[in-house]
Amino acid sequence: MFHPMEQSAKRSQYSLLHFSFLQLHHLKRSMLSLLFSLPTSFFALFLLLLLSYNAFTVFSVHVPKSPTTTTLSNSKFSSSLNSPLFKNPHLPLLQNSTESFSFSTIQRPSRRVKKHKRGLRSVRSESHFPVPFFHARLKAFFNNSHSSCKERFFMTWISSLKGFGERELFSMESLFKSHPEACLVIVSKSLDSNAGTQILKPFVSNGFKVMAVAPDFGYIFKDTHAETWFNRLKEGNVDPGEVSLGQNLSNLLRLALLYKFGGTYIDLDVVVLKSFSKLRNTIGAQNFDTKTGKWSRLNNAVLIFDKKHPLLFKFIEEFALTFDGNKWGHNGPYLISRVVSRVSGRPGFNFTVLPPSAFYPVDWRGIRSLFRDEISSKWLINKMEQIRKESFAVHLWNRHSRKLKVVKGSIVDSIISSCCIFCNI
Repeated sequence: MFHPMEQSAKRSQYSLLHFSFLQLHHLKRSMLSLLFSLPTSFFALFLLLLLSYNAFTVFSVHVPKSPTTTTLSNSKFSSSLNSPLFKNPHLPLLQNSTESFSFSTIQRPSRRVKKHKRGLRSVRSESHFPVPFFHARLKAFFNNSHSSCKERFFMTWISSLKGFGERELFSMESLFKSHPEACLVIVSKSLDSNAGTQILKPFVSNGFKVMAVAPDFGYIFKDTHAETWFNRLKEGNVDPGEVSLGQNLSNLLRLALLYKFGGTYIDLDVVVLKSFSKLRNTIGAQNFDTKTGKWSRLNNAVLIFDKKHPLLFKFIEEFALTFDGNKWGHNGPYLISRVVSRVSGRPGFNFTVLPPSAFYPVDWRGIRSLFRDEISSKWLINKMEQIRKESFAVHLWNRHSRKLKVVKGSIVDSIISSCCIFCNI
């Protein structure tokens, strides 16, 4: 039994709880009455805000901080003397192993996204031809010209026809002036057209063997490191960077063409002065260190190589594994310099590096001097004499000289007079 005092306390506690419950129930009814007394538009606004908040929380995605792009280590990816690739550098490279290729996807501003998409559309449009088409045309061209095709030359033009002008035509003239029996293939979609045929017609009409053919990247890159890199590019898994994608494709295309077919590649801003017939597996130095007597940088504007030369294989491998579209020259001249510096002296790599005077008698910083005659006549005479004796070609560095006018009496004026074919026709 409970004590009377305890029973009184229990009753008081129960009464207090009952009173609180009644107050809460009354408050709830008051709030509901207030809500139902409000206009219908208020409920509509409240419901809209609630749905908006719910949608935001459901569809919003937390974006983590972008990881630092992984730098591909040469020691990890470059073939060593003991690796299967180095022992047999012609093995097909079709595997999709992430250990062989690891490229980071980089977030880009909208301008770069649009540029990337335009580049990819161009790439995909230039690779729609069936494999036998490109190969069949080249095979027919070389076979039909076999009896008189003493040298095989390649050029590339991954641009519209608007930029193909007198300087590019003169480069072709100089080539045929020094190699009248040569075969020239210009790998270009824009030139492989009715308008392109008209541009090349003067050469064909005068008996020179030249053909423009749109590239089949799938065929050209097949069974090389370039194949996997190119597939990743088409899928959008390679950042093309700020440097022109066409320029970097040209850097890779020239290497793959020489690897597949062998011959000579020259840029369309190179003027040929004399025959290359005695040159084999040759690169030209762009700069030379007079103190050490060694080259300090090579260039890829002129490349002369046998078919499937191991150095070409290493160039293509380096391109695929270290591609950087944001550094000018990284996938071109600097690539050639990096690889040659690593393989020099290794057995199996037989090639020659010619001094700058062979193809680059002046570098890009001094190219203006070849277009002017305001310099001292002594310098002009000495430089012209050096070019005449030591140079097989002259690189005009189009990026730095395209807008320069040829002054009468300048070195370039003299070169044009001696190397043109149609100047007197």
